[in-house]
Amino acid sequence: GTGLVHTAPGHGQEDYLTGLKNGLELLSPVDDVGKFTIEAGEKFVGMSVLGEGNQAIIDALQTEGALLKAEDYGHKYPYDWRTKKPTIFRATDQWFASVEGFRESALKAIDTVQWVPEVGKNRINAFVSGRGDWCISRQRSWGVPIPVFYDKETGKEVLLNDSTLEHIEKVFAEQGSDAWWKLDEVDLLPEEYKSEADRWKKGTDTMDVWFDSGSSWAGVANARKELSYPADMYLEGSDQHRGWFQSSLLTSVAVNDKAPYKTVLTHGFVLDEKGFKMSKSLGNVIDPLQVIEGGNNKKLEPAYGADVLRLWVASVDYSGDVNIGPNIIKQTFESYRKLRNTARYLIGNLADFTPEGEPDSNAVPYNELPSLDKWMLGRLSAVLKEVDEAMNAFQFQRAIQELLRFSSAEMSNFYLDVAKDRLYISATDDFRRRSCQTVIHALLEGFAKAVAPILPHMAEDIWQNLPYSTSSKSVFEGGWPSHLINFEEYDSEKWDLVRLVRDDVNKMLEGARTDKLVGASLDAAAYLYVADEDKRALLQGLVGDEHLIVPPKKTNGVDELRTVLMLSQVHVVDSPEVVATSCDEKYVSTVDTSSGCLVGVTKAEGENVVDVGSTKRKSANMAFLTVTCASDVTMPLMCGRKQLERLLFVLLLKKSSQFDLVQILEDSSQEIGTATPTWQLISLHVVNYYES
Repeated sequence: GTGLVHTAPGHGQEDYLTGLKNGLELLSPVDDVGKFTIEAGEKFVGMSVLGEGNQAIIDALQTEGALLKAEDYGHKYPYDWRTKKPTIFRATDQWFASVEGFRESALKAIDTVQWVPEVGKNRINAFVSGRGDWCISRQRSWGVPIPVFYDKETGKEVLLNDSTLEHIEKVFAEQGSDAWWKLDEVDLLPEEYKSEADRWKKGTDTMDVWFDSGSSWAGVANARKELSYPADMYLEGSDQHRGWFQSSLLTSVAVNDKAPYKTVLTHGFVLDEKGFKMSKSLGNVIDPLQVIEGGNNKKLEPAYGADVLRLWVASVDYSGDVNIGPNIIKQTFESYRKLRNTARYLIGNLADFTPEGEPDSNAVPYNELPSLDKWMLGRLSAVLKEVDEAMNAFQFQRAIQELLRFSSAEMSNFYLDVAKDRLYISATDDFRRRSCQTVIHALLEGFAKAVAPILPHMAEDIWQNLPYSTSSKSVFEGGWPSHLINFEEYDSEKWDLVRLVRDDVNKMLEGARTDKLVGASLDAAAYLYVADEDKRALLQGLVGDEHLIVPPKKTNGVDELRTVLMLSQVHVVDSPEVVATSCDEKYVSTVDTSSGCLVGVTKAEGENVVDVGSTKRKSANMAFLTVTCASDVTMPLMCGRKQLERLLFVLLLKKSSQFDLVQILEDSSQEIGTATPTWQLISLHVVNYYES
């Protein structure tokens, strides 16, 4: 309550400024190791400030009768984080670099740099704008020395000029900077000062490590032929806007008036799964090598490989702190597995495919492809452009999310799902199959090239297992697939609508399956009504023949609702009443659907004549439900071998005397144009032969 304040200009930043303002004497009677100097008094010289010195001063005050009161009390005081001891503040002589002379140039240089993320620009602008003089000297027992000589008597006069610097530069070039500590002054001084060696004492201050590392653009980037200056990128943690990024900028601008880098990318720090900082003492450190190679117990700590670790890095938002742990890596592995399985499926369906440009190519020209296939190629180009743009902007999370979405939503869950019938049931050289393989070939090469920067091992694995010859031996030799990014978006409005309709139909089918109205989707028929006439026209244009006539008349057999929705029958009707009367109201949607369609599902007409051979496993890709022809012979819309056998048996019973199976097969081969017609086409020709 006295209003008296203890002020020590030599032992605190605020006190130092107060002392400057009021002309107070600057006293700092503490040496470099934290012990009292002679300025503290002869009886205290050499005592530790934080040890016996404290008690000695209290005792001296008590002896002189000058101590009013002494008591212990708790108060906040800064401790050194490494030694866990109280910090002693001292005002000492230091070397400074003035920033004032080139601050504006530094701010202008900041504008020439790409900052990733962009908020980094604001951070470094603030630091440079508010920066005072840069203290470049440190009192450490290690580091690059500041090559300065001091007068032994006064300690104030300094020897530092071009001659001394050039000589020391030569010494350092031959012996390294440690020569400063090993050699005597006479060896460190140039020839004209050697006679005065007894007068000078070499300094013990070291260079600020930020000045040291901040000069790496000169000592590394600008000094090596294989590197360039300015550097393409500086990469470090987000705390370096006040550190390395700033010191590099200031030294480069001061010398060359330009930034030492073209791009600066900053990232957060890696934390454990719970968000805690990793520490050996806490035992929560995740070893990258263990993620790659696995631990001692491979069941509990499996080897995921380098690609999974790289995928985790690419999938997180590195601009902030990121978490990692066993569960997170396990989830990342699931994403990796999905990508790999997609690639395996693509490779597995190209065994007999010969790409365009190769002898005997069986690829289908773009202009002849069905609309669905052109749409898929358009989507591939759009995805590759998005991935390329994201990669160039170092937005790896955006790139990998786009690849995962494309692989799952558009490839696996839609295009490849509805393409199974074309690939598995069609004849080897059937147009529908070859057109699909043409698209799959493009998807596979585009996929491999797109994932290569993030998943190099998977991409190379794909490339080495391609079932056809390529112009490059490695996925990394052929460059970016520019020929795959030029496909235009095709019929997007149509196929976007169909995908939404598919989602709405599948939702209604779930309820029908739960109630055992239908089993597989091919057991079902759908009724669709949409008030929007344009949408209705689009959908009606995709309604195929009532029967699977070969060749089809209404569609090309690919751009067809029945095929895309994987249903036996699809009816696009002109009124909601038709949907209501054709389907149980329980299986009729509201009009508030994703597609805007009123959707109803019911059991399909006809009989499933496929003998699947097992009640436990059924292939959804082997049959559509059959409908009855005028001649009362069951005509399969899609069929397999068992179906043909049963059909032949029925025909033999009806017309055994007139039935010549061998002749039918021969006729079928001639009409189809192949020596090995599929069971589907043979059975259809059997029916045609019988009816005629």
